[in-house]
Amino acid sequence: MKLSPRLCSSFQALVTRGKKTPATVETLTRADLPLESTCKAAPGSCDMLVQVEYSTLNYKDAMVVTGTYPGMKPPMIGGIDLVGKVVETGSASHAVGDSVVVNGWGIGTDHYGGYAGEARVRSDWAIKLPEGMASKDAAKIGTAGYTAMLCAQAMMHSGVTPASGPVLVTGATGGVGSVAILLLSQLGFHVVAVSGKAEAEADYLKSLGAAEVVDRAQFEGEPKPLGRETYGGAIDSCGGKVLANILPQIKHSGVVAACGLAGGMGLGTTVAPFILRGVTLAGVESVFLPMEKRMAAYGRFGPLLTADKLALVSGEERTVALGQLPDLGGQMLKGNIRGRYVVDLSL
Repeated sequence: MKLSPRLCSSFQALVTRGKKTPATVETLTRADLPLESTCKAAPGSCDMLVQVEYSTLNYKDAMVVTGTYPGMKPPMIGGIDLVGKVVETGSASHAVGDSVVVNGWGIGTDHYGGYAGEARVRSDWAIKLPEGMASKDAAKIGTAGYTAMLCAQAMMHSGVTPASGPVLVTGATGGVGSVAILLLSQLGFHVVAVSGKAEAEADYLKSLGAAEVVDRAQFEGEPKPLGRETYGGAIDSCGGKVLANILPQIKHSGVVAACGLAGGMGLGTTVAPFILRGVTLAGVESVFLPMEKRMAAYGRFGPLLTADKLALVSGEERTVALGQLPDLGGQMLKGNIRGRYVVDLSL
């Protein structure tokens, strides 16, 4: 059977072919892209073809490109974020030439993602690039920044204000933490950044807006049922002992927005903070969040993430090519990465 030129269009992609096997750059064609979603939680026809301009490096991506993502079914193209232009669409809500953003929905882990020159996705996974935002800045925000927005939203929705007291941000040098500091400091909060590299990264974290920088070791001992009421709220991407130590130190009616498990999935705590101080543990999930809630987060917090602020988290030296990702992914898994890396598909 003769394939049409449209299907033969070729592009570079970073493909993980096996477990515990680093991804490599290959040449693919449109015929290699799935016509149906391969994400079981979000089935449907992939009626949109996107020419990818930018993607990002997140923790999940680091696991995919190093072949260590749990449950991955090779071959897989990583990139849980993508920003690009619509080439084809079956949706009335998008037009050819529109700039769009896709965060989550299983791309990059269960469905071919943004580490390729082209991607085929469901049109209802895509949002139009927010007005006034550059494509590269949208990539700098990516899933990490969007998750930070949702965490800030969860905390503030439950009544935490700057008057509530200092707020903690754990995993402060990571993508979620860095953007969370940018957001909260601009909203008037006294931000206490928590990092395992507190001394080495203090200048960086304070440049983002942190008022204080403390060592993560202070939150890694055996947790007590209740401690001194110190913090009005927290954004935590660590989980494990760190989260268990934070909860007893939250003030009455405070909120902890939990979005990660870099420090472990277990949570050895008691009900004391919840029933004696009315503390709320708010879980934040970004992958399958309904579109209207995504748009609300971008609408409320996106204007705060201006180009000059995002440059603090992701400067030009953090723009990389596909071939650099396996090494960077390995460094991220070792905790040796700070801020946000943008993947430029034209490099």
